Amino acid sequence: MLKHEKKAFLKFFTIYFGSVALLILASGFFYFEEQKKGLIEKEHFSMIEFVRQLKVKRTPAPTNEDRDSNKPITYEILDIEIPDFAMDNFEIREDKFVKYMPYRWRGGYILTQKDKSHYYKNVFEVRLKIISFQIFLLFLFGVISYFLAVRALRPMKEAITKLDNFSKDLIHDLNTPITSILLNMKLLDRSGELQENKPLLRIKRSVEDISELHNNLSTLLQEETMLMVDENLTQIIQEVVATHQRIYKDISFEVDIVNFTVQINRNAFKQVLVNLISNACKYSKQNGFIKIYTKENILYIEDSGVGIKNPHEIFERSYKEHKSGHGLGLDIAKRLCEAMNIKIFVTSKVGVGSVVTLEFNS
Repeated sequence: MLKHEKKAFLKFFTIYFGSVALLILASGFFYFEEQKKGLIEKEHFSMIEFVRQLKVKRTPAPTNEDRDSNKPITYEILDIEIPDFAMDNFEIREDKFVKYMPYRWRGGYILTQKDKSHYYKNVFEVRLKIISFQIFLLFLFGVISYFLAVRALRPMKEAITKLDNFSKDLIHDLNTPITSILLNMKLLDRSGELQENKPLLRIKRSVEDISELHNNLSTLLQEETMLMVDENLTQIIQEVVATHQRIYKDISFEVDIVNFTVQINRNAFKQVLVNLISNACKYSKQNGFIKIYTKENILYIEDSGVGIKNPHEIFERSYKEHKSGHGLGLDIAKRLCEAMNIKIFVTSKVGVGSVVTLEFNS
């Protein structure tokens, strides 16, 4: 399952299963509260029955509760007066139930007390049954939610697969004409005709932009399936820097990296570096510098360029502060970094320069 499919699957599964789980847990809670009330009523009626049998001069037969409990119902006859006496009196204390019942017409009351140990046992059994049933229901609806989420994703997956295949075919077909144009431009450049022809120079720059965009999109299509391996960044950075040094001869490059090994996809990370360093070069001041160095698990790319007005928006799709460019390079760089679990940040000051930080997993 691809990354975007996992996100959609988790959202659907979480919403559906979460709502059902909430309903199951809430129903279980209210059912448990009702069962507790029923158990308390049962204890109340058992004490009333005890006193009834006692008043008709019969020894109350021991119930199952009394047999299970070390402390059955106890009673005491009190010759007292209770003002505003109510027949439904029933007191629930921490360790026992207490109830008063009239003993005779002329006065006196029977004080009955019952230990709560059997009540607690019944409550525990009820709670255990409810929790067991809830776990069963949660498991059942978890399986149902899983299969529903998979089936719901199927149409989206088919549509994305078709679009992905179309993009790959289109980019593959564009590769031949772009390569052919670039080769012919190099031949014209060597013959000297290109430098004197402004329309051809504009065509050359446009083709270079198309080629750069083609490379970005080709790498981006591997976003979901890229293979991650341990790589030493020193050689990759030196390759990218060497390419840009030949193009931007007035910029000073300083690379201070020794044995910096991290887990990346080589092609994807190289494209990230190309996008970042190319941007730094394009918007550099005359005789500016670009410094590339590391500290712990962070790679820094610092430049002395014109700076960025809104660094927090620089990675948004189609955002650009200058007329040149497409506003896609840094968006693609961020997406490739996310695919490789690299955190990317930018700090900048207008007129001073910018610093891009790439934070790798330890």
